Amino acid sequence: MMDSKTAFFHLHTFYYLLLLLHSSYGDVSFSFPEEMKRGSVIGNLAKDLGLEASALSARKARIDAEGSGKRYCDLNVKSGELVVADRIDREGLCGDKASCVLKHEVVLENPLELHRINLHIQDVNDNAPVFKDNVINLEIQESADRGARFVIEEGHDADIGQNSIQQYILKKNDNFVLTLSGNTIELVLDKELDREHKQEINLLLTALDGGSPQRSGTVVIHVTVLDANDNAPVFSQAVYKASLPENSPPDTIVIHVSATDADEGLNGEVTYDFGHVTEDVEKLFSIDHKMGAIKVTGTVDYDSRTSYEIRVKAKDGLGLSSYAKVIISITDVNDNAPVINLKSLSNPVPENVPPGTEVGIINVQDRDSDKNGQVHCSIQQNVPFKLVPSIKNYYSLVTTGQLDRELVSDYNITISATDEGSPPLSSSKMIHLSVADINDNPPVFEEQSYSAYVSENNKAGSTLCSVSAQDPDWRQNGTVIYSLLAAEVNGAPMSSYVSVNGDTGVIHAVRSLDYEHLRSFKVHVMARDNGSPPLSSNVSVSVFISDVNDNSPQILYPSPEGNSFMTELVPKAAHGGSVVSKVIAVDADSGQNAWLSYHIVKSTDPGLFTIGLHSGEIRTQRDISESDSMKQNLIVAVKDNGQPPLSATCSMYLLISDNLAEVPELKDISYDEKNSKLTSYLIIALVSVSTFFLTFIVVVLGVRFCRRRKPRLLFDGAVAIPSAYLPPNYADVDGTGTLRSSYNYDAYLTTGSRTSDFKFVSSYNDNTLPADQTLRKSPSDFDEMFGDAEGSPERSREPLDCSRIFSSSFSRAWLGFSTFFAVSSYQREPLRMDGRINFKHWMHFVLFSLIFAVSSGEVRYVLPEEMQTGSIIGNIAQDLRLEVKELRDRRARVVADGTSQLCELDPASGNLLISQRIDREELCSAQGSGCTIQHQILLEDPLQAFSLLLDIADINDNTPVFAAGEISLDLVESTVLGRRFPLESAHDPDLGTNSISEYKLSPNDHFGLEIGTQINGNAYPELVLKKALDRETQSEHVLKINGIDGGNPARTGTAFIRIRVLDVNDNVPVFNQHVYRAVVPENSVTGTLIAQLNATDLDDGLYGEITYSFSHLSDKTRGVVHIDPLSGEVRVAGVIDYEEASTHELDVQAKDGGGQASHCKLIIDVADVNDNKPVIEIKSASANVAEDSKPGMMVALINIYDMDTGNSGHVTCSIPDNVPFQIVSEVKNYYMLVTDGTLDREVQSEYNITVTATDSGTPPLESSKILTIIVNDINDNPPSFTQNEYTANLLENQPIGAFVMKVSAVDMDDASNAKLLYQILKDTNSEVSSFLTINTETGELFTSRLFDYEQSVYFQIKVEARDGGDPQLTATCTVNVFIKDQNDNAPVILYPVQAFIVEDMVPLEAPRGYLVTKVVAVDADSGHNAWLSYRIIKETQPSLFAVGLHTGEIRTMRAFMEDDDPKQTVVIVVTDNGHDSLSATATVSIAIGEGLPVVQELFDLPDESQGSDSLRLYLVIALFTISTLLIILIMAVFYVKLCRRGYVYRSSTANLPVFPTTYYPQSFTDFSHCGTLLQDDRFDPFLTTGSWRGDFRFGSNTDTDTLKKRSAAYQKNTLRRTSADRSTLKIRAGPQHPCYVVT
Repeated sequence: MMDSKTAFFHLHTFYYLLLLLHSSYGDVSFSFPEEMKRGSVIGNLAKDLGLEASALSARKARIDAEGSGKRYCDLNVKSGELVVADRIDREGLCGDKASCVLKHEVVLENPLELHRINLHIQDVNDNAPVFKDNVINLEIQESADRGARFVIEEGHDADIGQNSIQQYILKKNDNFVLTLSGNTIELVLDKELDREHKQEINLLLTALDGGSPQRSGTVVIHVTVLDANDNAPVFSQAVYKASLPENSPPDTIVIHVSATDADEGLNGEVTYDFGHVTEDVEKLFSIDHKMGAIKVTGTVDYDSRTSYEIRVKAKDGLGLSSYAKVIISITDVNDNAPVINLKSLSNPVPENVPPGTEVGIINVQDRDSDKNGQVHCSIQQNVPFKLVPSIKNYYSLVTTGQLDRELVSDYNITISATDEGSPPLSSSKMIHLSVADINDNPPVFEEQSYSAYVSENNKAGSTLCSVSAQDPDWRQNGTVIYSLLAAEVNGAPMSSYVSVNGDTGVIHAVRSLDYEHLRSFKVHVMARDNGSPPLSSNVSVSVFISDVNDNSPQILYPSPEGNSFMTELVPKAAHGGSVVSKVIAVDADSGQNAWLSYHIVKSTDPGLFTIGLHSGEIRTQRDISESDSMKQNLIVAVKDNGQPPLSATCSMYLLISDNLAEVPELKDISYDEKNSKLTSYLIIALVSVSTFFLTFIVVVLGVRFCRRRKPRLLFDGAVAIPSAYLPPNYADVDGTGTLRSSYNYDAYLTTGSRTSDFKFVSSYNDNTLPADQTLRKSPSDFDEMFGDAEGSPERSREPLDCSRIFSSSFSRAWLGFSTFFAVSSYQREPLRMDGRINFKHWMHFVLFSLIFAVSSGEVRYVLPEEMQTGSIIGNIAQDLRLEVKELRDRRARVVADGTSQLCELDPASGNLLISQRIDREELCSAQGSGCTIQHQILLEDPLQAFSLLLDIADINDNTPVFAAGEISLDLVESTVLGRRFPLESAHDPDLGTNSISEYKLSPNDHFGLEIGTQINGNAYPELVLKKALDRETQSEHVLKINGIDGGNPARTGTAFIRIRVLDVNDNVPVFNQHVYRAVVPENSVTGTLIAQLNATDLDDGLYGEITYSFSHLSDKTRGVVHIDPLSGEVRVAGVIDYEEASTHELDVQAKDGGGQASHCKLIIDVADVNDNKPVIEIKSASANVAEDSKPGMMVALINIYDMDTGNSGHVTCSIPDNVPFQIVSEVKNYYMLVTDGTLDREVQSEYNITVTATDSGTPPLESSKILTIIVNDINDNPPSFTQNEYTANLLENQPIGAFVMKVSAVDMDDASNAKLLYQILKDTNSEVSSFLTINTETGELFTSRLFDYEQSVYFQIKVEARDGGDPQLTATCTVNVFIKDQNDNAPVILYPVQAFIVEDMVPLEAPRGYLVTKVVAVDADSGHNAWLSYRIIKETQPSLFAVGLHTGEIRTMRAFMEDDDPKQTVVIVVTDNGHDSLSATATVSIAIGEGLPVVQELFDLPDESQGSDSLRLYLVIALFTISTLLIILIMAVFYVKLCRRGYVYRSSTANLPVFPTTYYPQSFTDFSHCGTLLQDDRFDPFLTTGSWRGDFRFGSNTDTDTLKKRSAAYQKNTLRRTSADRSTLKIRAGPQHPCYVVT
């Protein structure tokens, strides 16, 4: 013992020297005992590292555990001391390792420095020895020899070295002593055992360690002395009886059986089991193998079986057994719920069936009897159905109210049936009934009205909007077709503006729309379903047209058509800035497109006049001088503000004069006649076209009359046949505008039309079929169309009304028993619903029969089982005294009650035949000796039922069978002679003499067979020992037993009895090695074999069966390995980790069935593999980095380690290349993440950097970790406006504070750097910046003053946006504000001046229409607001003067007379054209003087241009008319030529071609609500030989690919014919028919 202590001391001294030597290279080591208190000082780290204590805090010194281990120490940065941070338990950390070292690291930053700390934990004696169990149980046979050894599991001490277990002490006793052999503890039998003297012995074993103070542990060894197995179990009763209610719940205890065994221990442990039982019994009952309780495990049904007889076996631990019988009687309860059968069902049911209609027949049955079998049937209350009882157990399901498919389309009717048992039982059946739809709901639009918006000048065919309607009806009744209602827009039909797709409801524009002519209109769309009769609903669609700039400005004044040369008068005394005149123009567009600007493009004197940009006012730029020309001409251009802008020009003539009499030679500016040559050109063109037209007519007529042929009419007497009907009111929806009217034609066949051609005659126009009618025609209409065609079904039939058919058929079915059929007056053809009517008749017949029929009689037959299929049982017709024909007529049949049908009725002979195999044992295994099967014979018309009973007789068709083919018995060789061993009897499902009658045993020397009898008389065999057994002579005996029944011929069943002779337990298991060694790679998969242990025991049987187990497992080993208790294979059971434990030392125990045990040691060495991925730990990290950080700045400190060693522990670190960061390493396993470029938060504000660590193992492993770096913002981006220039429109006279517009800017920076404030930049040179105010936060602009369009029409401001960064950054934008005009200025009279009176002179000889003077007025407004009109409101002498409405020229209306007052006063009112018009008045004084010259040029000059204009108009009309007629004539000639090619010769052997019933042009929608246009069908034209001679011709085909896409089967129904048949057709055109395409 002292030698081991000295070696341990030397080992520790050498280890410390190595630590001191290693610490000189940067590592620091500390040694201290385990279990030190928290906060205890381990050492001064600052001194050991040669650092000042203050430097630790400055350099952020900290302790990190190596790897991911727990940190057990802390650093006091103030004192530099290393202190204990958590409890340190050496046994928990290092287990049984001799050395326990904890590795930590000291990390210092600025600069980065790393030091390793090794903490050596010293062991203290803090653990006492312990045994695995508090009690060690040993079972030793009383026959064990003196000196027998029994291995005891050793104790365990978690401490190491001297503190571990050093010795064991056994308390003194009379029978056992203790011996130690290495690590093995053995208990040696020193004195023989005697079970009768002492059955149990308790020993105390103590284990002592070598620590100071010494610790100990104890365990009690409990020795049980075992007896020999010489007694078999004995039941307390030979027969057990119990009563059990049927349907007892599972686990109900039926009865307890009990057996006792005089032996002890394993030999006296009795287990219970069933003997031979049927499969049904195994499903219903189970037995507790230890307690002997028989429990219910299945459903016990009295109706299936009334009693059960079960054999129970009791067996001890070594195989001796005995038997008893258990008889279980089943008591009946009400356990059968009624069964509901659906006999017939009418599904679906039309929703308009009347109440009381029968829809189904239900039959209800209950297998119980008496009150338990009486059933009441009902359905739930919330359905429109009820049950009407008929005969016993039959019910009719009838309707009680009106059905509505749209409210409820399906009914899940639950039929409930309840019996009268106690407690009553019920069942239910779900019947699914579908309601058939009728058309009773009109379509409903999703919205009450729709709105569509479209820009003017849209393309024809463009989509305006889509309407949608839903119809709750089903299929065809719910199919919605859309159409337009007839309406007019500005006198034109609505179909010329829009069209609707009949299938989708998409509304298209048929033409291009003009905002100036039509700004909005309403379309009424009708949705119609496809039911019969069809239902419909309407919705209005409002179409709004938006404006585009498509109109040039229109000049109102001066009028472009005006012929007055004296447009304006300018006083000679006019000063600079005086208003001379005003150009008034308007634009038919609106908004910006109508904002006009005025410019002078040409003038006589450029510096004399100017014009207002937006007002159109012409003003003098300076005073008028004498040198200025009296006649001034101005050309003014007016331009709108659209994109692109449009313009117009006008000429303004100004006369500088104070009086018209001063104007010389006015003819210089008189009307200049224009377009004089245009009239000549028109006349020449008219003559040329007329000549060509007449010549063409003469040529055509000459050719026509010269080549005229009389068409051959092969047949006459046309017979009319209705052709394909094209309903009216179809609208073109593809935008091509090809459908302007509807044409429908009737086809007429000529006499002998089977072989003749067809022709088209009268057309249908829009009035042929009104929208509210269908295609139904009266019989007279068909008579007219078919003429005398005999045998035609159409002559005697008319279209059927479905509702009438249904009601009529229903009435016929309901009154079928009285043979009365109510036929609708409209139904004049045979119904095509025969199958349905017959079904209805049958159903009502069954109901009628059920009501009046009765059930009576019984037929019984006895037959042996296993008869062949088709064998005759008996003749039902004779036994029921019925004729065979009556059986057939009354549809007699056999119906099984709840079971499979075993027989069937042959209606031809009346014989009852076997329909399937009959096995009595299968059908009646639960009925004992009797087996009766019940069926029913059902006859109809009237309904009658007979009970059919089949008694099945037994035959010997089953051989006796033993439950097991081999019976095993285990007997000890010391079994006494005469011992009886009951055997399980054989089973024979046959009855009576066919069951088992005797048993026979094969000849042998040791055993005999005797027959025992149970209380119920059943025999069972018993095996009797007649000669002593000797295991050494013969260890096994095999006997044969036969069970023989009493049938003829007899049948025999055989089983083998295998008897094993058991030995006593007198040998201990022995391992073939004392120590086993194995090597296993770490991370081996679960189930990997580590070692195969083997121990042998010379005993036999139970005593030779060895089980293996581990004696003691440490915490690190527990769950890692597993030993198979039978084979001794040690396999991997958990995760084997080299890093957790490199070696596992296990104690293995081998124990036989008698309790003898031995031990061995298993040492498992774990081989290391590269199974640990590198571990990445972020020691420090800056989550936020400024975007202006310089390259090389450290962002994070990363520690990477790998728990593997060698190359597997060598780790490399990397990050992606596409980030502005890099990895720098200065200390092993420590890496710095630093910036490697310029950061820009606006480009990328966050980096998710994946740090990847890869080791150098094979294969290499890697791990990664994502480090998120947030880039902090700096103010490096100025604000940016969404637009550089904004435009705002503002009405004049708006109140102060009115909202103008909102400007918006964005800043790519974040937080306060992106917070923007707005302000208006001040302009020192202008006050414009004060016109508006701005909300500094939102950028909203408001007015700060009133605006006058006449003073200012436009101004511009600058808005600045400033962010909240430091320094602040700014951006500016321009806001252009346009002032819009309002009518707020009244007209101003320029001439005559109203301040003083000036008389205008007029000669007394002035004729009618003489120009007297002119009132000149202007309006400061613009556009329509400035368009002035003049009216005389007062004059001295009425009807003497007139004023031009827009010119202001005052002229004479007649010549002056002598009695006219020489001084006339005329009051003129000038009114503008604003919304609220303003006006001004002017008083004109006129003096009539004699002797004044009459200036001819001042007459009301005749409008010479007017006559020429009228002439030119007539010439244009005439030229257009003649040209149109010429073109029409040319088209007609070509038309006739082409149509004649459609002439086809007829053949007398040809058949009439098959034509499609309807041809619909492509893409047209039905508007007539008739539902005839459901799809588009197109056909290709095929011309036959000589078709050019026909009366009309075929146009080009509409779609050459239409029929190519159809299947061959479909093409057979088209008009295409073979080349041989094409010559058989002849088409004759009616008058004014378009071309027809026939294929």
